[in-house]
Amino acid sequence: MAAALAAKVLPFSLFETRRLLGAAVGILGLAMTWRIGRRTGGPVAGLIALILLATCPLFYGHMFMNAKDAPFATAMAVLLLGTVRVTDQYPKPDAGSVLLTGIGLGVAFGSRVLAGLGVLYAIVSTILILWNEARNAGLKIALSRLGIFILRLLPAAILGYAIMGLLWPWSVLSPLNPIRAIEYFDTFFEKPWRELYAGKLYPVTEMPWTYLPHLFALKLPEVMLALGMLGTVLALSAVASRKKAPNDRASLVLVLLAAFLPLGLAMISHPALYNGVRHFIFVLPPFAVLGGLGGAWLFERARAIGRPAAAALTAIVIAALALPISDMVRLHPFQYTTFNWISGGVRSVEEKYMLDYWGLAFRQASEALRAKLDETHLQPPPGQRWIVEICGPQRPAEVALGSQFETTFDRKRADFAMVLGTFYCRRLSAPVLVEIAREGVTYARVYDIRGRPVPELLTEPPP
Repeated sequence: MAAALAAKVLPFSLFETRRLLGAAVGILGLAMTWRIGRRTGGPVAGLIALILLATCPLFYGHMFMNAKDAPFATAMAVLLLGTVRVTDQYPKPDAGSVLLTGIGLGVAFGSRVLAGLGVLYAIVSTILILWNEARNAGLKIALSRLGIFILRLLPAAILGYAIMGLLWPWSVLSPLNPIRAIEYFDTFFEKPWRELYAGKLYPVTEMPWTYLPHLFALKLPEVMLALGMLGTVLALSAVASRKKAPNDRASLVLVLLAAFLPLGLAMISHPALYNGVRHFIFVLPPFAVLGGLGGAWLFERARAIGRPAAAALTAIVIAALALPISDMVRLHPFQYTTFNWISGGVRSVEEKYMLDYWGLAFRQASEALRAKLDETHLQPPPGQRWIVEICGPQRPAEVALGSQFETTFDRKRADFAMVLGTFYCRRLSAPVLVEIAREGVTYARVYDIRGRPVPELLTEPPP
């Protein structure tokens, strides 16, 4: 809705406006991550969390092109910050924290019903506080304080429901509609197809249980993985320690659950998994926060040793950040296809995993094709348009090519074939007019098939 309104006043198409607003929402997600890190670990932790997420090619790339999963990641970050704040202020959160929590509830549920996980995190952290207070002050006092907390949060629930209804009107047409949505999405509702994972073809409903942790390990920057796992160990240690205040421990539980529980549940419940990890990028902000905690701990230890140690650690971190930043520059604008240096990069994994499943390369391929035709002064037959057969997402190609072209999936007369450089698109024995490549990997090609039989573009290699 926001893109439709903005496109009426901005000098861009709706397609481009969505990308612009997606970037703005992504920047908001960076800000939320910074605030969560600062709140749970201090200024240094917040700064490191912000840097880790901003230099994560996976998050950065999805900001610009993923109109649902990336905004949902930001929405969950807003909700997480709100719940961290109200947990810190238990049992009497202030109005600002309640307002933020309500906004987070609304925008998260308005994006995906999976936002219910955020509520689950909050329930677990509240039970932790209740248990500690019942043990120290007695169950009666603990329940009384819990009642105060729930009453203070009622406005957040009402505000969240109203915002959810604005963003997802169907959800409020009947009180049980959100439950029906959970039941609907609990079972994969499309005809399963096969996707490439670890060099083999799997039905998307039968991916190995290691799919998510394996792909995250291959796609996240090494520095983010190292600091994130260190922060995880430190957070678990703090939660288990009775020296830390119950509210602080509960806040860390929120961050830990937000980073790992969705992956754990997916590994157990085994839902349909496809398109890489795009459905789970909402775990990146809390994982970056854990990385901030780990980084802040290291810097604190280095400063205690002396300035040379702090300077050496700073140099190491900067060098480590240079790896994902260089990937972002070299892969532009296909940052979301990144694979880290441990995996060998996109060059090493192109035959094993999906890369540009979204078809972003069709934008560059379309621009290059138009330039090629202009350069050679080629024109379609009078009164007709160029016909381009597409192997990959047709809509991005249709928008990028413009009204001078007709796109089709059907095998009828075609002048050109535009194909993704992926496993399900056939490589043709025809002149190549355009090739879009990064790091020696072909992301898209355009073939000249005028006067040739129109080929079957879709294919699958042997399993």
